[in-house]
Amino acid sequence: MDPVNIDGLVDSIEKCVARHRLAAGDYARWAWDNGSGRNTGRNEYGCADAANILYTIGKFPRDPGERAEWVRILRSMQDPVTGMFREPTHHTIHTTAHCTAALELFDASPLRRCACLDRVLTKEGLYAFLENEVDWQNPWPESHKGAGILPCLVNTGAATPEWLEWYFSWMWEHSDPEYGFFFFSKNGEPKACGVHKYMAGGFHYLFNHEYARMPFRYPEKIIDTCIFLMDNGVGNPEYGNLIRRCGFIDVDVVYSLTRAMRQTPHRFYEGKERLEDFAGKYIAMMCSLDPERDESFNDLHMLFGSVCCLAELQTALPGKIRTARPLKIVLDRRPFI
Repeated sequence: MDPVNIDGLVDSIEKCVARHRLAAGDYARWAWDNGSGRNTGRNEYGCADAANILYTIGKFPRDPGERAEWVRILRSMQDPVTGMFREPTHHTIHTTAHCTAALELFDASPLRRCACLDRVLTKEGLYAFLENEVDWQNPWPESHKGAGILPCLVNTGAATPEWLEWYFSWMWEHSDPEYGFFFFSKNGEPKACGVHKYMAGGFHYLFNHEYARMPFRYPEKIIDTCIFLMDNGVGNPEYGNLIRRCGFIDVDVVYSLTRAMRQTPHRFYEGKERLEDFAGKYIAMMCSLDPERDESFNDLHMLFGSVCCLAELQTALPGKIRTARPLKIVLDRRPFI
């Protein structure tokens, strides 16, 4: 891969965020209603993702007044009784993890603890939650719960070292020797869905491990799975339909591969080759989108997923992806995207 400068793309991303701005710290997720009646006003993901994107591209607000207003607005979205954040497109644990993670960028916390998660603060409660309330046969969306509880507690100061030990011990014991990610079967059922869904779900648990500097049990298998998906998933819905539009599936596979490569030399040069090939195609796809009309580009949550992918690729491929300001990786600061 020849070096490529993506400052033009970064400029389009910054302008897109500006189009979603309603006021200081106040952002819509969507720039327009596509006929489905979606909300084009203030949105939890709009506010959180605008902060995440601007942090990543080096344009995070520096004015104390603007930062204080952003914190005020994010805090105002927290339910005063449950301590959770709610938005109709995602499970409340995902929304809570995402908003508390955005607050952390401002060195701030929500005003209240996540009271409805008090039940998982004991070892018994945590394991009951992971084994009974997470559907491991539907690994991608259900990871929003199984992985999301950790940042909800970490970002609110409720996760003790002992709790983290319980959490990662359970994950170690339920790491999947076939794909390398995570699986639990109470009655011995085989895995029920495509490999890319276990990867996309597993990604959420991996960034929890990376946050806590914990080892992956099967990094070699993670690498094998990611290389398989990169070889077979472009334009193929059966294996993830990669490099198609803004979103998260691409950062899921890129991050899983790059972070597993840090833990083992297994297929290292093959992994680097796949990342270079992927980066070239991914940047070309992003540059082909109309930044003012494309639906995925103008959904700040989907755009954030792509910005994370660009940041991870830039870090994994020194000198190959050039920007005036190096892109920052929010996951290297705190868990959850």
